[in-house]
Amino acid sequence: MSAEPTDIITIMGATASGKTNLAVNLAYQTDAEIISADSRQVYRGMDIGTGKDLAEYDINGTHIPHHLIDIVDAGYRYNVFEYQADFLKAYKSAKERGKNIVLCGGSGMYIEAVINGYNLLPVPVNDKLRTELEQKEHAELVEILSKLKRLHNKTDIDNKKRTIRAIEIEYFMQENNIETREYPAIKNVYFELHFDRETRRKRITHRLNERLKNGMVEEVENLMKQGLTLDDMLFYGLEYKYIGLYLCNNLTYDEMTEKLNIAIHQFAKRQMTWFRGMERKGAIIHILDGNKTTKELLDFIQQNHKF
Repeated sequence: MSAEPTDIITIMGATASGKTNLAVNLAYQTDAEIISADSRQVYRGMDIGTGKDLAEYDINGTHIPHHLIDIVDAGYRYNVFEYQADFLKAYKSAKERGKNIVLCGGSGMYIEAVINGYNLLPVPVNDKLRTELEQKEHAELVEILSKLKRLHNKTDIDNKKRTIRAIEIEYFMQENNIETREYPAIKNVYFELHFDRETRRKRITHRLNERLKNGMVEEVENLMKQGLTLDDMLFYGLEYKYIGLYLCNNLTYDEMTEKLNIAIHQFAKRQMTWFRGMERKGAIIHILDGNKTTKELLDFIQQNHKF
């Protein structure tokens, strides 16, 4: 492993891997600030379901500054283009103040977008196209999208609204010249927390049970009382989707917990599939044994790499 200085150390991993705790401890030891790479932790009021674990950012009497958490209201449809722009602001601010940066999260698309400087663009709403597409069945929309691009990102076809948006983006990209956004060259090193399959499954199920005990259903209920719809819950997926279905009497409590547990396990597999895809595209990801102690993991990271 290279010991050359880097701009960012990225701590990544599937859900329930303990990456936040490791990132906070690393930031504490290296005078770093944390930038979150989580597509749902940007939303205010979505705390338990997104696993913000904000208390973890306080360590030994010190608060570790963090960015891109609680930056938009629940109900808003935040996207990766906005994330890239917000990341650049946080990145430049930390650098100007002489701070190191730890990027922490499990949203592979967000991580790649900022580390690789993907050329993204804001795509405006096409009301005429949306009206036309909304008349079609979801299966027909998926077929239309598949003719426009390879469906490597399964979230594009999770529900009808996302598929319509994906089609809208593809049409826009085909009809317009894409402007290049200036983007700094970022030196980064990836570390991925990893557990064997059985341990990962136990951790996911245990964490789900703890969140349900700690008010996750009530959190979703409060969001819906504030005006968020079932369709919003379906958009945010996983915990919000299944608890929303339960609160709207589409599932029993037991059905909700069983389906949600299965869905989170499937989500963790998709996260790791994405990480392996990053490797196939050339990313070097150093695997960390999640069963080791935090001290052992920190020693390994700092013995082999530095800011």
